[in-house]
Amino acid sequence: MLIRIVKMTFDKGNTATFIESFKSVQKSILDFKGCHHVELLRDDNNLNIFFTYSYWDTEEDLNEYRKSDFFQEVWSRTKSWFSEKPEAWSLNRIVDMTSINH
Repeated sequence: MLIRIVKMTFDKGNTATFIESFKSVQKSILDFKGCHHVELLRDDNNLNIFFTYSYWDTEEDLNEYRKSDFFQEVWSRTKSWFSEKPEAWSLNRIVDMTSINH
């Protein structure tokens, strides 16, 4: 499973617009082949910084999503609200310690 994290920094006046936009497309993202989870996180100390966190079966599934007309439309709109260049990471889980029995 591939974990994708994208960091986005927005102009102050665009954060509420971005949150509403994300809420309106989240289900559509989940409907893409290979996507099992997508969420939006906000930095506790800088309220203009957001992260999307998503799980994909494969890098190919993520790339197919990124090539889609849907993504191109959403990303084009979203990037117009940025105050800094976004950053992205594709990660593979090595160890999962969410369920530790003591």
